[in-house]
Amino acid sequence: MKLVAVSQRMDFLQDREETRDSLDQSLSRFIIDSGNIPIPVPNGLAKKDENSGLIAWLKEVAPQAILLSGGNDLGEFVLRDITESSLIKYAEENSFPLLGICRGLQMIAQYYGAALKKVDGHVRTRHSLAGEVSWTVNSFHNLSISQCPNNFEVFASSEDGEIEGIKHKKLSWEGWMWHPEREDPFRLDQVERAKKLFSG
Repeated sequence: MKLVAVSQRMDFLQDREETRDSLDQSLSRFIIDSGNIPIPVPNGLAKKDENSGLIAWLKEVAPQAILLSGGNDLGEFVLRDITESSLIKYAEENSFPLLGICRGLQMIAQYYGAALKKVDGHVRTRHSLAGEVSWTVNSFHNLSISQCPNNFEVFASSEDGEIEGIKHKKLSWEGWMWHPEREDPFRLDQVERAKKLFSG
């Protein structure tokens, strides 16, 4: 059982003039079902071009794995982008397991030099995967990655040829373009894959 630091989406509530972090409760349950403990990461600890508050928090909380959650497009909230870039770097420096879900996969890919591109037919639908897994998965994204980043390999693609799953060639890192937490009930094979990943 590991402490998993989980990034959070950001939402601006105009009527309250508040910016809030939030995390889908089902994602916390998914992490718990994988045999681990979720610890939400506050986005407010990072500041533009500076992340010492976040690093101090990570050292104090001492997570052993990291999950980059879905929600928000890259560039929508700069503080979230800084937070997640810092989490990727921290995972790399400490050889922590890392899982990126939807936006999380995009964040990992962009961090390592891959470009994003618009895709059609991938919002509020389901499609079949080919490759290392042959699952039928949900899809809620209008952006995809144009190529697999260096030191990663594709382990799953959609029927229209888009990259749906990547894994690092050496580290216990993966990116999933679908949302395992939005399945009811959770797919046991995806829970087991996450469990294996986080134990690495």
